[in-house]
Amino acid sequence: MRKLIFHIDVNSAYLSWEAARRVRNGEPDLRLIPSAIGGDPEKRTGVILAKSIPAKKYKITTGEPVAMALRKCPDLVLAKPDFKLYVQNSRAFLEICKKYAPVVEQVSIDECFCDFNNTERIYPDPMELAHRIKDEIRDTLGFTVNVGISENKLLAKMASDFEKPDKVHTLYPGEIPTKMWPLPVGELFTVGRATAQRLIQARIETIGDLAHTDPAQLTQMFGPKMGSHLYRYANGVSNSPVLAEPEEAKGYSISTTLEDNVETTEAAHHILLALADSVAARMRADGFKAWCVGVTIRSNDFKNKSHQLKLGEPTDGTNEIYELAKKLFSELWNGKTPLRLLGIALTDLTKEEYTQTSIFAAADEKKEKSKKLDRTVDALRSKYGRATIQRGALLQDTHEVGKKYKAQMESEK
Repeated sequence: MRKLIFHIDVNSAYLSWEAARRVRNGEPDLRLIPSAIGGDPEKRTGVILAKSIPAKKYKITTGEPVAMALRKCPDLVLAKPDFKLYVQNSRAFLEICKKYAPVVEQVSIDECFCDFNNTERIYPDPMELAHRIKDEIRDTLGFTVNVGISENKLLAKMASDFEKPDKVHTLYPGEIPTKMWPLPVGELFTVGRATAQRLIQARIETIGDLAHTDPAQLTQMFGPKMGSHLYRYANGVSNSPVLAEPEEAKGYSISTTLEDNVETTEAAHHILLALADSVAARMRADGFKAWCVGVTIRSNDFKNKSHQLKLGEPTDGTNEIYELAKKLFSELWNGKTPLRLLGIALTDLTKEEYTQTSIFAAADEKKEKSKKLDRTVDALRSKYGRATIQRGALLQDTHEVGKKYKAQMESEK
């Protein structure tokens, strides 16, 4: 009864998909030259979403402003994002994976887990199978993937991040001491920059150091839940199953990191409205309402603050979420410290209908009008595209707010 999990990850997905399209049209391969996907090349705005391997030599990083990347490499070839293209390619590579695996779990637009447990009679050689899938994706669709092989999702994920591109790697439990433990502790899946810094300060520098740390010390440093998580992951322990269907969303969040600091309440409100408009629409599309609204801010010294509010009844209304976000923001910000990130989170979700009638008829009427407006806007965008209709306040460029703060919004369920 063999345990076998693959993690399949597209190499530099956005750039690879654009490069493959251009190669089919007889144009140069973006993967072979310093190039990147992101923002508006003419206006030098936005952030880098993906970069080629040659671009890495110029120390160009994902998430940095386009203007900064161009200063590092003036000859950098930039391409605008094309999310329709990305969705098409994502579906295509997933279809190939589904030809082989009994269960496929998509975890993002460019990666998935494949469950091959108990398939040794069908696929006796895991390496041969991985190369077959990898090569079919490359030869059929024109872009490459990495495949990580192991007995659980964590180790398969770690394996797929080894040498790239177009590679197959294994990380079975018996290989942990030689392949995983020597790696820097920051390369352990789910260990972020701040956590890595705290571990390094405690002289826990490699994943192996972490695996051999007394769990009581980790509990003291990070609390029982996080401490136990770090210890288990460092030792390659994970029991998470590959899910055929995605889990229901636990919450919806959206944030934007801005090229220029936010220094006025007016600018902040403008951005909060754009964020509320986007995240509320996503939540409505899935049929949810939220009992809790939260706001996060990050100052230009990289300090985060957040605040949330429990509601008397759940909401999915853009205007209501926006008004609550403004209230929370006023409680968070001192009005002086420049801000570089704003975010909104909607949590404690429900699909149940819950309406609390107000004693004021005018309030109920206003709420109903707002719901009708949201439904109309959602319907028009669904049919004709998001850019078809915008809220009036978002079209106002007072103090050039609209022009100056159009940043790349990064969202997740």
